[in-house]
Amino acid sequence: MPWMDMLIIALGLAMDAFAVAIATSIVLGGAVSGRHVFRLAFHFGLFQALMPILGWAAGTTVAAHIEAWDHWVAFGLLAVIGVRAIAGSLGGGSETRRPGDPTRGVSLVVLSVATSIDALAVGLSFAMLQVAIWTPVAGLGVGAAVMTMLGLALGSRLVPRFGKRMEAVGGLVLIAIGIKILIEHLA
Repeated sequence: MPWMDMLIIALGLAMDAFAVAIATSIVLGGAVSGRHVFRLAFHFGLFQALMPILGWAAGTTVAAHIEAWDHWVAFGLLAVIGVRAIAGSLGGGSETRRPGDPTRGVSLVVLSVATSIDALAVGLSFAMLQVAIWTPVAGLGVGAAVMTMLGLALGSRLVPRFGKRMEAVGGLVLIAIGIKILIEHLA
């Protein structure tokens, strides 16, 4: 596969990770630490690399079954986390209340899966086209990690300018990404 094609695929797949990273940074109130960056970039990159391997390994045998519901899973996962972020921003209380850290635990896994489900389909495509998998998945993983770091940096710059309302905006962005994924697959 030509490197330019691979770069375009990697950037296209990493855009969801970029947008979710911005929203995550907003949910964190702009207080993004090195640990947050490492955890989110590592996991998004790892899942973005593992999902195509799973898709490639599955080959064409399960493609029809996965395509039937993958967009619903991604939508549901992003919607749940988005609604939680919006609810957290609307909850009355003190400014010292810290929302849950989406770069830890179940939230981290859910976000990682939701942002990399499309990569599973790419892996299936690679199997159908008989593309060697190892070099492309390395590029996909690195691309997602870099875009995640850029998204976290951008999001942390938005919070000081716009305040606590950005948490609700972050939740809306997550829900919008889920809806976009749903519409793309249903259309």
